[in-house]
Amino acid sequence: MLIEVHRRKEKPKIVTLNIPSVEKNYFCKAITQPVNQPGNPSAPRLKAIVSVTNDLTTDQRVDRSCRTLYKEGFDVLLVGRQLPGSKLLVSRPYRMHRMHLLFKKGAFFYAEYNFRLFLFLLFRKADLLFSNDTDTLPANYMVYRIKCVLRKRSAPPLLHLHDCHEYFRGVPELVGRKSVTKVWKRIEDLIFPRLKQIIAVNESVARLYQAEYLVNIKVVRNVPFRKSAEKAGSKRLPGIAAHQKILLYQGAVNIGRGIEEAVLAMKYLKTDAVLLIAGIGDISGTIASLVAENNLKEKVMLLGQVPFQELHAITMTADLGLSIEKDVSLNYHFALPNKFLDYIQARIPVLVSPFPEMSAIVDRYRIGEFIVSHQPEELARQMDELLQDQEKMAQFRRNMEQASADLCWENEEQILLGVIRETATFIT
Repeated sequence: MLIEVHRRKEKPKIVTLNIPSVEKNYFCKAITQPVNQPGNPSAPRLKAIVSVTNDLTTDQRVDRSCRTLYKEGFDVLLVGRQLPGSKLLVSRPYRMHRMHLLFKKGAFFYAEYNFRLFLFLLFRKADLLFSNDTDTLPANYMVYRIKCVLRKRSAPPLLHLHDCHEYFRGVPELVGRKSVTKVWKRIEDLIFPRLKQIIAVNESVARLYQAEYLVNIKVVRNVPFRKSAEKAGSKRLPGIAAHQKILLYQGAVNIGRGIEEAVLAMKYLKTDAVLLIAGIGDISGTIASLVAENNLKEKVMLLGQVPFQELHAITMTADLGLSIEKDVSLNYHFALPNKFLDYIQARIPVLVSPFPEMSAIVDRYRIGEFIVSHQPEELARQMDELLQDQEKMAQFRRNMEQASADLCWENEEQILLGVIRETATFIT
C-alpha cells in the first residue's frame, strides 16, 4: 500500500517572522555528537528532527531510522529527554539532544514534554519532522502546521512522517483509565485523519489505525541489523558457571510482561539454570523484592539498563529467550516485541506468548514454542522440557539461520528508504 505524499497548497506570500532564539539557554541543554558528512562536506544537507519521549539509550528502532535517514543524506538530530539515571550516550553518526524536564511521568510530564518540544522544533530549521508514537505527535503536528503557513511560497515544503511503534491507546498502562484514554483518543482523532505519511511497526497495528481513521500506512517492522552467529560461551557474565543454562528476558520491566511469573518459575525449575533480566521499568523495584523474598538471588540476575550497543553480546550467551507478555491489552496482543526479534538474530530458541505477530513467525520458521499458561509451575515445566531436549533445541537453532537472514534491517529498511526517497523528492 502506497503512502500519500502531502503537497503544500499555494498560500499568499507571507513575510517570515524573524524570531530570536530565546530558548537558547534554558531549552538547549544538549548531548550531541558531530555529524560526519559523507561525500562533499560543503554540499547542503536536508535536515531531519526525530523525536521520542525516552532517554535514547535503548531505543533501537529509532536508532535504525536515524541511521537510514543519515545514509540518505539527511543531517539528523534525535531529540529525547534526560532522566536521573540516564547513561552517557555512545557516539553515533547523527546528533543527539536530551531535554532536561521538571516532570518525569504522568500528565504534567506529557504536557511539559510537548510544550518544550514545540518550542524546540519551532526555532529550528527542518525539512522533515519525524514523530514517534502519539506522545510526541501534538508538538510535531502543531509545528508542522505553523511552519507550513509561515514558509515562503518559493521554499520547499516541510514534511512530517509519523511512526506508530504501538497501538498507543492499547498500552496496559491505560487499561481501566478511561479519562486518560479519552484524552489520547481526542488527540489522535484530531490529528490522525490529517496525517499524510505514516509507518507502523507491524501489520496488526497498521490495520487497527487504518480501520479507525481510514489512513494509508506502510509497515516497517522492528527488525534488528543482521548479526553474526559466533558462539559466545566464553563471554558469560561473572557468576554463571559454564555448565549452567541461561534463560533471558530483555526489554522494559513493566507490568503485564510475565516477568513476575518467570521469576517465580525459577523456584520450580529442575534444570540448573539462571534467569537474566536485562532492562528497567515501572516494576523494577517489585521484581527486585520478589527475587529477595523468594531467596532467588542465585537463580535470578538483574542486569539493569543495558545500552543496545552492548546487549547483543549478552543475548548471545542465552539458551532460551522469553517473550511471555500477558493478554491484558490490545497493544500486547498485537505486539511484535524488539526482544523477540533480537533473540532471532542471536539464534537462540524462544518461548513466547501465542499472539498473532509472534505466532506467525514461530510457526513459519519453527524456532520455538508457545507458553500454555502463566502459572509459574507450568512455565517451569515447559522451560525444563526445552532446556533438556538437546535435539529439539539444536533444530530450532538451525531454523534460526533462515529466520535471521530474512528478518533483518538490511531487508526491512528498503521499505523505509522508499518512503524517505519519495518524501525527499518533494523537498529537493
